[in-house]
Amino acid sequence: MAEPRPACPCDSGRTYDDCCRPYHRDPGSAPTAEALMRSRYSAFVKGLASYLLHTWHPATRPPSLQLDDRVRWVGLEVLATQDGGPADRRGMVEFLARHTRDGRPGSLHEISRFRRQGDTWLYVRGRARWRA
Repeated sequence: MAEPRPACPCDSGRTYDDCCRPYHRDPGSAPTAEALMRSRYSAFVKGLASYLLHTWHPATRPPSLQLDDRVRWVGLEVLATQDGGPADRRGMVEFLARHTRDGRPGSLHEISRFRRQGDTWLYVRGRARWRA
C-alpha cells in the first residue's frame, strides 16, 4: 500500500507535491500573490532561505537571510487578499502564521505587499505584528 503524501505546510488542504513544492523547484512560477505567500510560508517551514531571497523584490531584499532554528512554524490562515491575480500588477495578502519559539506558542499577523515583474510575483514588504 502506498504511503500517504505529506500535506502542504501552507494548510491549503493539498499535498506538498501538488501545492508549494513546484514553486520551490521553480522560483518565480507562482501564478498569484497568495500562491507566492503560501509558498514563502512553506519555505520558512522547510528552511529554504534561498527561495525566500529569490522571491523577494530586489528593492527591499536583504543581502542575506538567517532563519531562526528556534522557531517552528505550525499553521497558516489566510485572512484576506486584495488583487494579486494573474492579470494584476500588485497584490496584498493578510495572514496569521502560528509558531512556537523555544517551545512557547506565538503568532505573526502580517499584511504583505507583492508586486509582479513580468510574469513573476515578488514579495515587497509586510506590516507585521508578533505575539508571544
